[in-house]
Parts: sequence; structure tokens; C-alpha cells
Amino acid sequence: MMNISKKFAGAIFILVYMAVSPSLSNAQGAPESFADLSEKLLPAVVNVYTTQNIRVDRNRRGGGNSFPPGSPFEEFFKRFQTPDQQGDNDSGNDNSRSRVQQRRSLGSGFIIDASGIIITNNHVIDDADEISIKLQDGTELEAVLIGKDDKVDLAVLKVEADDDLPFVKFGDDTKSRIGDWVLAIGNPFGIGSSVTAGIISASNRNIGSGPYDHYLQTDASINRGNSGGPMFNMKGEVIGINTAIYSPSGGNVGVGFAIPSSQASIVIDQLREYGRTKRGRIGVRIGPVSDEIAESLGMEEAGGAIVSTVEDDSPSSKAGVKFSDIIIEFDGTKIDEVRDLTSKVANTEIGSTVDMVVLRKGKRVTLKITIDELDEGSSSAEDAADEKTAEELESVLGLGLTNLDDEAREELEIDADIEGVLITSVDYDSGREGLRGLRRGDVIVEVTQQEVSSVDDVKTRIEDQREAGRSVVLLSIFRRGQYAHIPVKLDDED
Repeated sequence: MMNISKKFAGAIFILVYMAVSPSLSNAQGAPESFADLSEKLLPAVVNVYTTQNIRVDRNRRGGGNSFPPGSPFEEFFKRFQTPDQQGDNDSGNDNSRSRVQQRRSLGSGFIIDASGIIITNNHVIDDADEISIKLQDGTELEAVLIGKDDKVDLAVLKVEADDDLPFVKFGDDTKSRIGDWVLAIGNPFGIGSSVTAGIISASNRNIGSGPYDHYLQTDASINRGNSGGPMFNMKGEVIGINTAIYSPSGGNVGVGFAIPSSQASIVIDQLREYGRTKRGRIGVRIGPVSDEIAESLGMEEAGGAIVSTVEDDSPSSKAGVKFSDIIIEFDGTKIDEVRDLTSKVANTEIGSTVDMVVLRKGKRVTLKITIDELDEGSSSAEDAADEKTAEELESVLGLGLTNLDDEAREELEIDADIEGVLITSVDYDSGREGLRGLRRGDVIVEVTQQEVSSVDDVKTRIEDQREAGRSVVLLSIFRRGQYAHIPVKLDDED
């Protein structure tokens, strides 16, 4: 069972069922019957069964060491064994032969096309050697994998049946509201199809499972084995795919998470067409805009994604994106945090050109950017700093600074096109907030989005911040080929 996030006091459990351990929970009550809707939807929901073959060494020599499948010690000790100890079936020793264990798991899925297209979670079928499904009438069919995506945790399966199969359609989760009734159907604990009801408790939840988290949260009873099952609105449309639960015990406590249909539909269409996901890319490294960064730049509120690197010959470089730009809008959508941008870019059609708004030195700049496809594949600093004399060094904000010269460039292997000021020491004992993010050998290239090429430039920019009434200064640094943005607290006595 995979722990998705450490944010919670308990644990987030993937819902695929690995071992029978019955623990039933009370279904949510409802003001009216769901019988007619359930009767209509149940035939399109299936149970998913997988088998994984795992080869296990039966070696009992060399001190009798044996390790469970996947143990980190298993491969290590193989290097010290003789060929017959490594499972040579010709040795005649039954204890030296390997054997195959089968690991079985259960999950849920649903049919979206009469021809036999089935949707489930990737973690239900990942690494499976055999996949089969069982219909509500008990019919069992072998399934083949069409495509899967581990970033959003989705998989598309295909079965062949003699007749057309019952199916359900996707709805638009964005039209649902918090508090709306939903139905969840799945195969909890392997006991068979079960229907539970609840409401949408929240939307756009980030549970730390991946870069594209935008889960719907529900209090409908879902448990292990519900993975891949559908969440329906009252029109009988699929608006979510049940994927994970929050639970200290592993059973339902009324906090479940489903992939929203608006996100899932895009991935599923690509998996059906290409067998893989084709995500958009703009070619930047970005970071969150914290309250400290926002304050240092005079922003009214924190929001957006700050650019730390613009890749060469990328959509962003061609569009004119610059280091330290803050992306605040993409294709008409406001960017409040980093995952808003990553999801929006990923789901944008490759080759399309859209507007992207950046905040640059306090001004809004609109850029035209064409989407590319995402490819899913020093002690030297101390030596250079030690050679500086006391006269060449100045202390600012608890940092030892010196102008970046040719000698330092050579020692630190800094390209000639990098302009800035070299950090030669950091006074971590000063207690100043932000210094822990800096190191000797870092090069300050900007202060509050203003380029600097000398220590005097740094001091001037800091003084400008103080005169503007700011309590934080944003230092943009270059470190071993990468850029970063570090907010540092200003004190009145500086």
C-alpha cells in the first residue's frame, strides 16, 4: 500500500485491495432512493482482477539467508553466490531452484464504450502479468492494456465480448458544486459491486501524489478495492474516478479522493489514440511565489509561478520569457500556484499558440507562446573564495560578497554570459531568515528582479527595498547551472 502524502496525521491509502481483511463501514444516508439510478449504472461497472508472477530464489545455502521479494539485500547477496546457488535448475538440488509466486490484487473499473473499453487506475494493473474483468452478471473476460499513465494514475483496458457491453458516459465535474450528491460504485474488499452515496466535500485537492493533483473529495463510503471505480452525479454521468482515501486505519472514514472527469477525459482520449499520454511543455523551471517573495516585489498577494530557468530553444525562450518573470495567467486561466500552471500546460493542445501573462518588474506583459510536447526522460567554490583578500570582500545581509572576476569564473566554471556578484561566505549564526537557502559559491544575478553586476549594485537594490518600506529582499542566484529565488529578511539596523 503506497503512502501518497505525509501532510496528514494518518495515511493516504491507495484503494487497490491486496489482502482480504473485511472492515465494513456504514454507507451514507440520503433523503430519497437511489435505486433507479443504481439499477441503471451497475451493469457498466466491473471488477478488475490482476495477477503478477514473481520469481523467488529458494536458496538455503551460505548461512541460510533468504529474503522477501523486492528486498534490497536480495540482489546484493546474489553477487557472492556460486552459479548453483543462484537457482541453477540443473544442479539437482531442490533448495537451489527458483520458484514463482503469484501476487493477486483486486480493483474496480467501468465501461465507457460498447466495444469493451474499460477505465481503471494505473496502480490497479501496474506490473500485472494477467488482467481480467468480471461483469455484473458474472461473466469473466480477459483484458489487454491499451495504455496507462502513472502521473494521473489512469489506465485504459480492452476486452472482447460477443455482444455490445453496457457503458456509461463522462460528465463535466466543473459544473458540480461542493455539497452535490454523488454515487460511488466499486468492488470494496473484493466482496463484489457495491453502491454508496455521499456528497462532494471539496474540489481541487492536492494530496501530494503527483504534479497534477486536482482531486475531488467525497464522503461517500469507499474502501480498498474501490480503486478505478466511478463517481457519478445524479444524472448518471461519471464526474470522478475513485483513487485514494485518507485513513489512519486503512478503512473508510469519510475522506475519499477521485480524479475529476475534466482531467481524466483528456488523458483517456490520448491513451486510446496514442497508447501514451502527450503532455504540453513550455520549457521553464518554476517555483512557488511565497508571501516573502510577494512582499519583496510589492505584490498585493502571493500567487503565480516564478521562473528560475528558461531552457534554450524552448517555447518560452522563443516567446521572450525571462528569468524571474512571474507567470500569473495562462490561456485565460489565473495561475494561483505552481500546479495550476503545470496542469494547464500539460492539458493544452500541442502545437497551439496561447497567451501567457507574466509579471515583470511590476508590470503585466502578455506573451504569445506555442506549446511543445513534454519528453517524459564544490570545493572549488571554497578555494576561489579563500583567495580573496579582506579588502575585496564586503558583508551585506550576513553575506560575504565580492565582484565576479575572470579568476573566480575559471575556478567555479561559470560561463562568461553569467553576470553577478559572488557569495564568499554566509553567516548562518546570524539567525536571519532566508540565509539557509544560500551557499558559498552562489552568484547573485538579480535583486528584486533587477540585474546586478557589482557589490554596489546589490547594496543599492537593498536600500531601494528599504526605502519602499519592504521587509524582505528577493535574491535570484545561479548555482552550478541552475537558478533559484531566495527571499531574505531585512532588518532595520542593516
